[in-house]
Amino acid sequence: MKLSTMRRWVSPSLSIQGKIFLAFSLVALLSIVSISVIVYFNMRETIKSNAVTSVSDSIRQADESLNIMLEEIDRLNTVVVTNKNTVIDTLLSSSEEISFEWFQEQKRIEEFLSSLVANKPYIARIAVVGLNGKVFFTGGPWLDKSILETPMMDFMLRNGSRHAYLKQTGVTETITVGREIRYDRQTIGIVMVDLNYDFIRKTYGVRPTADSMLYVLDQQDEFVYRSDHTPSFAPSEQRIVDMNRKFAKLGKVEGDVEEKVVGGRSYIVVSRQSDHTGWTTLALIPTDSLLIESARLLKLIIEASAIVLLVVLIGSLQVSSRITINIRRLKSMMMLVKDGNLTFPKKEIRTKDEVGQLYHVFIGMVEELKRSFEGIHISEQEKREAELTALQAQIRPHFLYNSLNTIKYLAKLNGTPNIEEVSGSLINLMRGVLGNSNEYLTVREELDYVRSYISIVKYKYMEPILVHEEIEDTSLLDSRVLKLTLQPIVENAVLHGIGSRDQGGFVTIRVYEDNRDLMIEVTDNGKGMTPEQMEQLLGGPGTKPTSSRFSGMGVRNVHERIVRSFEAPYGIRLYSEPGLYTKVEIRFPNLRAQIGAGQEVS
Repeated sequence: MKLSTMRRWVSPSLSIQGKIFLAFSLVALLSIVSISVIVYFNMRETIKSNAVTSVSDSIRQADESLNIMLEEIDRLNTVVVTNKNTVIDTLLSSSEEISFEWFQEQKRIEEFLSSLVANKPYIARIAVVGLNGKVFFTGGPWLDKSILETPMMDFMLRNGSRHAYLKQTGVTETITVGREIRYDRQTIGIVMVDLNYDFIRKTYGVRPTADSMLYVLDQQDEFVYRSDHTPSFAPSEQRIVDMNRKFAKLGKVEGDVEEKVVGGRSYIVVSRQSDHTGWTTLALIPTDSLLIESARLLKLIIEASAIVLLVVLIGSLQVSSRITINIRRLKSMMMLVKDGNLTFPKKEIRTKDEVGQLYHVFIGMVEELKRSFEGIHISEQEKREAELTALQAQIRPHFLYNSLNTIKYLAKLNGTPNIEEVSGSLINLMRGVLGNSNEYLTVREELDYVRSYISIVKYKYMEPILVHEEIEDTSLLDSRVLKLTLQPIVENAVLHGIGSRDQGGFVTIRVYEDNRDLMIEVTDNGKGMTPEQMEQLLGGPGTKPTSSRFSGMGVRNVHERIVRSFEAPYGIRLYSEPGLYTKVEIRFPNLRAQIGAGQEVS
């Protein structure tokens, strides 16, 4: 299951304990189910593999046991066909039945054959049959010269140059191993050994399940052996023969295993071909019968999984409760704070994990909140006192404006335009400084303040102060700059620059645009400054700020305000040569949007 699916299952409304419990339960369930499925299917395959291995080994052992017996019989046949004095001479003698010579020959050859099969209980009969009608045997059943006319004799004569193997059915079932007896390059008879069929049944009695089947087929597709008790659903003999031929055609005869559906039923088919006889052994094991044990195993796995899951659920419930107990304590304290109770009884949380750290942070926040409330109470009291003081102080600028207007009016009545001009310019400056609360002004307004300042200060020097304004683009006059940035620069140029000259001093104010930035240059032809003086003016290390005589804001103050508001590369740069000039270059971002009172620019 994917993690996203698990998240969808966990409701947002559940508590942390519920989520931990549900998460543990889901993980445990998935783990147990996965392990159970893997174990079950591995056990199924193991059961099938063990059954196949067992059947294959049993077939191999049965085939090897049969081969040992057949090899022993082949050696007996070889002894018989190579014995000239007892076997070959007897078959070639001219004595007839019911004669003394014949009786002696019969006794001699039967004693010879009996000695060969002594202590070999798996041999039911050994016989020597001459083509001249002489028949000698030991064991049972009875055998006479009528065998010469049987198909078995024809088979042995056609295939017995080395060894011939044939199953016989009749009163008893036997496996007959025959070989030709030859003399002077002529076939004179057959030696035959009948293998007791009970040994075949015991040897091939391989049944991994009660309804499994085993078949042994010879090279003529005749059944040498079949299971004694075959179930009702067993395939027909013809289907077994067809399967054997198909396996032989595909070369699947050397211990191969294949799952095959025969008659609508699934079987595990194990096949093996004997190197000695050429017989093929087919074992058919019904898959469903073989896996009955796996069904019992599945039931056991399910029961064990249910017990393990129950233990895990109980354990996860305890673990989730232990994990979240401190969270519940912290929650109860937070609910008290939410209701306004800052003096609640504290439930100490001593753990050093995240919850313990959160507890200490929360207690610290509560203490800080209590101090803040106390500070707010004091601040409110001080605010009421300050409002009263501010109300009393409001009369001062109004009184100053009224007094200056009165002076201006009297100057006009008395015909003194210079006093009238100074009074009007001072009123404009006072209104700009005290009455305008906006943080940003237009370049046009800044130039108006500069003009008012020049109108006042020129009477100090008793001669006009030349101020040239160079505006490259009139739209730049609507750009916004920080309040009172240009007037302190011009004041510094007048007081410390051209103020020391006897005559011919001037100030040039240039407004232009550079790389989309607003540039304002203030140049005077005064006495200039040394690098040390410029560093002190801008606030170098270890220097104290200078101040303007009018506004109280020096060049350093203007530079720091610009840098603090807009950061580098904006601010002031100084260029000067002692005795020649001083140029102050101010760089602003070109702010053309309307900026309200008190609004900051990001």
